Amino acid sequence: MTGADVARLGALATHFDRRLSMLDDTGVARRIWDGDPTVWKSDPNTPEIRDRLGWLRLGTTMKPHVPRLLEFAQEVQRDFDRVVLCGMGGSSLAPEVLWRTFGHRAGYPALSVLDSTDPRMVAAIERDGDLARTLFIVSSKSGGTLETASAMQYFWERTGKRPAQFAAITDPDTSLARLAGERGYRRTFLNPPDIGGRYSALSLFGLVPAALVGIDPATLLERGARMAEVCSGAGPAARNPGLWLGAVLGEAALHGRDKLTIVAAAEIASFGLWVEQLVAESTGKERRGIVPICDEPLGPPGVYGDDRLFVSLAPSGRPDPQAAALDALAAAGHPVVQLPFEDRFDLGSEFFRWEMATAVAGSILGINAFDQPNVAESKRNTLDVLARDAPAAPPASPDEVRALLSGARPGDYIALLAYIPSSRDNERRLTAIRTRIRDRYRVATTAGFGPRYLHSTGQLHKGGALRGRFLVVTSEPGEDVEIPGEPYGFRRLQAAQVEGDLRALRSRDLAALRVEGLATIESSL
Repeated sequence: MTGADVARLGALATHFDRRLSMLDDTGVARRIWDGDPTVWKSDPNTPEIRDRLGWLRLGTTMKPHVPRLLEFAQEVQRDFDRVVLCGMGGSSLAPEVLWRTFGHRAGYPALSVLDSTDPRMVAAIERDGDLARTLFIVSSKSGGTLETASAMQYFWERTGKRPAQFAAITDPDTSLARLAGERGYRRTFLNPPDIGGRYSALSLFGLVPAALVGIDPATLLERGARMAEVCSGAGPAARNPGLWLGAVLGEAALHGRDKLTIVAAAEIASFGLWVEQLVAESTGKERRGIVPICDEPLGPPGVYGDDRLFVSLAPSGRPDPQAAALDALAAAGHPVVQLPFEDRFDLGSEFFRWEMATAVAGSILGINAFDQPNVAESKRNTLDVLARDAPAAPPASPDEVRALLSGARPGDYIALLAYIPSSRDNERRLTAIRTRIRDRYRVATTAGFGPRYLHSTGQLHKGGALRGRFLVVTSEPGEDVEIPGEPYGFRRLQAAQVEGDLRALRSRDLAALRVEGLATIESSL
C-alpha cells in the first residue's frame, strides 16, 4: 500500500490480509512481470495472455516516440482547429477522459470523440466545425471496427477525399494500416500489437490524441513509469499499489461485494468511464465478474445493498467534499478505499495502477483478464439484422418498465443502455433516473451510451454473472445520414445494433426491454 492510501474493509479485512499473503507466497507480482500465463489460467498456451502484456512496460517503451508526437502536434497546431477521433472502446475512452480532464488549451485544436452511430452525432461533427480545418484520427486496434470504419468512410467523402486531413492509429498489418498507406494518410501510427485495447491508455492510442491537444505525453509516461516501478515484482504485496488494489477488488467480488462504485473527484470526474471499460470487459466472463458503477452520486448508507465496494479518488492535501459521506458508509459496514492523487497528470499513474489491479483481480477470480469472448456476438447479430432487415419489436410501456424494475433482487443491477445523443443534458437525465431507481429499489445502476457500451460493459452484461436487468433506450433520430459504399445509413445501422444486442441479452433469459425515450422511464418512477 502506498503511504496515503486508506482502506476500511470491515468484515473483508481478514480475507484481504489472507489474500495478500497468498499473492506473496505464489509470487504473483514477479510472475506477471515475467509474462507467466498461469497467473490467470493453468494452460500456459491460453490465447490472449502472453501476447497481451506489453502494457507493463509502456512507460519505458513509449518514451522514444515522444519527440515524433510533439513534432506532429506542432504540425497539427499550424493546420487545424479541431481533431475528430473516430474510435470505439479502448481506442476512444482514454482520449475522452484526458480531454475532459485537461480541457481546451489555448493555441491547440479542440478534440471531439465520435464513438456513436447515431446520425445526429455524425451530423453534429459536420455542423459544429469547419471540415477543411479538421483532422480526422481513425483509431482501431483491429483496423476493422464497424462503427469506426463507417465514420471514416463518411468523412473521407465529405472532406473530398483529402488524405492530408486523415491519420490512423492501429496495429501493424491491419486493413486500416493498409488502407491508410494506399490513400496516403498524413500519418499512420503503428502501435505495439501485444497490448489489448483497454490496456492501451499509455500507448499511442492515448498519447497521440493527448499530444495533439497539448497534454504533455512525456509527463503522462513518467507518472505511469513511476507507478510501474512500485508495482514491479520486488517487495511485498502490501507495498505494491497495483497488487494491493487488485486484492481488494478480487476479494470483495468473491464475497459478494462485486459492485465497484467509483467516486472520482471533480478534477478527474470522467476517469470512471475508462475504469468502467477496463474492469467490465476484463472480468465479466465465465459467469463471474466485477460490475463497475461510475457517475452514480453518493447517497446515505440506507440506499445501498450489501454488494457494494466504494473506491474514492481525491486530491491529496485538500479537503475531500465526499469525506463525510464515505465516513458514513464505512461506519455502516460498507468497505471503503480512498486513493489520493497529486494532480491531473496522475492519470498516468492511475492508468497503470488500475490496469495492474484489474489483471490481479482477474487472477483471483480465475479468469483470463485479456480476452473478450462475448463482444463479437452482438456484432454478428447486428450484421444478421442488417442482412434480414427485420422489423423492431414495439417499445415497452411504463407499466412494463415498472415491472422490470420492481423485479430486481438483492445483488442485481439495472443497466440503462441509451441509443441517444451523448449530450450533457442526456447525461444529467440518466443520472437523475439512476438515482431514483437506486433509492427506490436499493439496487446498483449503470448507464452507457450505445453503441459505445458494446465495446465496454457489453462483455460483462452477457458474459458475467447474468444479474443485470436492461432498459435499452431509443429515440427517433430523424433524418438519416448515408454511409458511402453501404446499402444502409447510420440510422439503420444503429437500429440493427439495438436489435442485435437485445437478441443477445434475451438469449440468456435476461430481462431486457426497449423503451422509446427517457420520458418512458421517468414516468414509471
